[in-house]
Amino acid sequence: MWLGCRQQVQNHVNNKKEVITGNIKVTDSQFIDPYGREIIFSGLNYVCKDPALNYILPDSLEVFRQLKSWGINCLRMGLIWDGIEPEPGKYNEPYLDAIEKKVKWAAENHIYVMLDMHQDLFSCKFSDGAPLWATLDEGQPHQTGPIWSDAYLMSLAVQKSFDNFWANKSAPDGIGIQDHYISMWKHVARRFSKYANVVGYDIMNEPFIGSGANAVMPLILAEYAKIFADETGQTPPSMDELNMIWADEKSRLEVLKKLSKAQKYAQITNAAVGPNQQFETTVLQPFYQRATDAIRMVDQDHIIFLEHGYFSNPGIRTSIEPVKGRNGYNDPQQAYAAHAYDLIVDTKDGDRQSNDRVEFIFNRIGETAKRMNVPVVIGEWGAFYGLGENYVPSARFILGLIERYRFGNTYWAFRGTIADAPCFRKALLRAYPQSVSGKLNSYGLNYETGEFTCSWKENKNITAPTVIFVPDRTFLEEGSLRLVPATHNIAIQPIADSKAAYLVVPVTGKNVGRTLSFRLVTNQTGRSDYN
Repeated sequence: MWLGCRQQVQNHVNNKKEVITGNIKVTDSQFIDPYGREIIFSGLNYVCKDPALNYILPDSLEVFRQLKSWGINCLRMGLIWDGIEPEPGKYNEPYLDAIEKKVKWAAENHIYVMLDMHQDLFSCKFSDGAPLWATLDEGQPHQTGPIWSDAYLMSLAVQKSFDNFWANKSAPDGIGIQDHYISMWKHVARRFSKYANVVGYDIMNEPFIGSGANAVMPLILAEYAKIFADETGQTPPSMDELNMIWADEKSRLEVLKKLSKAQKYAQITNAAVGPNQQFETTVLQPFYQRATDAIRMVDQDHIIFLEHGYFSNPGIRTSIEPVKGRNGYNDPQQAYAAHAYDLIVDTKDGDRQSNDRVEFIFNRIGETAKRMNVPVVIGEWGAFYGLGENYVPSARFILGLIERYRFGNTYWAFRGTIADAPCFRKALLRAYPQSVSGKLNSYGLNYETGEFTCSWKENKNITAPTVIFVPDRTFLEEGSLRLVPATHNIAIQPIADSKAAYLVVPVTGKNVGRTLSFRLVTNQTGRSDYN
């Protein structure tokens, strides 16, 4: 069954799959490749925040070949505003040349790229993002906490910088800093519009509300106080006491343990919808529209990726809407680039996520995608630094949710040593459908048994095959392959210099439901390599 018509299938893969000939398009809430197939993105964030490296990871073409052998078909490639526009209106073309080289390396290895304008704490002055000239903090103090992201809530300098960005206050040259940002995006889009492997543009990483955050946390903490009083019968903590609890990492983690169930977690996130909605509706949405309008002046084809605001990462309901095209209707080429993090991320308890909370977050993302009628890439998830064995259950659980919703994903983040990590080998390195000749219904891997199944509705008008990535072809159990309706011309296409392979399933030429299943085992023990 593996070998029939092998030459025909290999020629199709070598001549077409290895060359990206057209843009990814959004159609009916799916990402569609140039051959009409639904494509499932599975990849990594690829971001350098270090100014000493000129914001460029010191990698070679060989790294991109390795990424391909891991089944990576998408990178969320970070751009840093400070790297692009070190002086007002003056663009650093050598920096963009270096990014362009990476994009070309990705294309050579059939890897798609989302260009992500990355920031953390707004600026290179506090972390990464905006250049100093665009950081209008007005001399406010910068304060940090036990976790790096606490500065969003504690630093008046960070908050004021965001406030002035959203207000489009003037840069030293008299032009608004938001105007500069949007012009910078237009410049970037013009340069990368010619690349078919560039999926599109992620307008801003985790846009933050600014000083409006000071209205969010009191609502969340006050709701927790109610839960505490209901559970204990004690007088609820005062706001000062609540702030002290949240400022201490140990006591904060104790609070989160009490909010591990989705019902209670929903109660506190729902309390903060108001200010989050106000920001996203009146500030973030117009900004996205302005950026889209500028990009569409130079690039009408690539996808606009919209993120929710920072506070929606842990599940506060987002209010973002689709951006409009020049005709006044929804721009057809846009997608939702949601981030999904449990509140324990970046803490010492990062390996003790609440599955209930995480599932709640994914449910919210699914609701938003349905409301917006757009496809989803989970632009960031995980952040399991070290990727030790203790993170394996959490990673597998999240990947199960990604598979359930058929979301694309880019794990945070690529590290040079990632291949040596147990969590990478036992969770992130997985079998999945890269391209489907129709509409994907479901897929998933049972880590206990090694059983993989994939179901799709084949479209008779698509002639390109369905392609399934397998991380190690030597683990394919002989005789375990089942394909319905059965054909005898499925083939294994090895990936050079690795044990990985593509399973290539030629089409039937009919509108028909199809199911593929197989089992992955180790040669040494007969047990699944994923145990």
